[in-house]
Amino acid sequence: ARAAIMLGVVGMLRTSVAAGESGPVVILSGEADISSAGQLSDLLTTQLSGGAQQLMVDVSGLRFADSSSVRALVLAGKTLRERGGTLVIACPQRAVARLLELMGVDELLVVQGGSAGQAQIKDYGTRESGEGRRPPGGPY
Repeated sequence: ARAAIMLGVVGMLRTSVAAGESGPVVILSGEADISSAGQLSDLLTTQLSGGAQQLMVDVSGLRFADSSSVRALVLAGKTLRERGGTLVIACPQRAVARLLELMGVDELLVVQGGSAGQAQIKDYGTRESGEGRRPPGGPY
């Protein structure tokens, strides 16, 4: 059954949300920058307001992210950690993965895979995360 909840476009950022097996799956594509950081933050806050323990953010279609959009992800991850949950960033492209690494986010959040093949997308549009991996040395 399809479970698309929300679809939005601000500037070059396209977002959608689907129900995954472990919680909401936020799908980001295009470019996330200061002009869309507020929308991204609001979207993440809305998903967390339901009491989710896990939130997956599929960034496989995200070509660019700046520090303001990464901050929104980090704050959502902090909220989840405080309630014993996890934010998973799935399948970042090389430029986004490099930014996450440079900002130290890969030590704070769970980052899965560097290609879309790491996590399997089911035919109804939700992501099957499989077993979550945590980077070494991070505070959990």
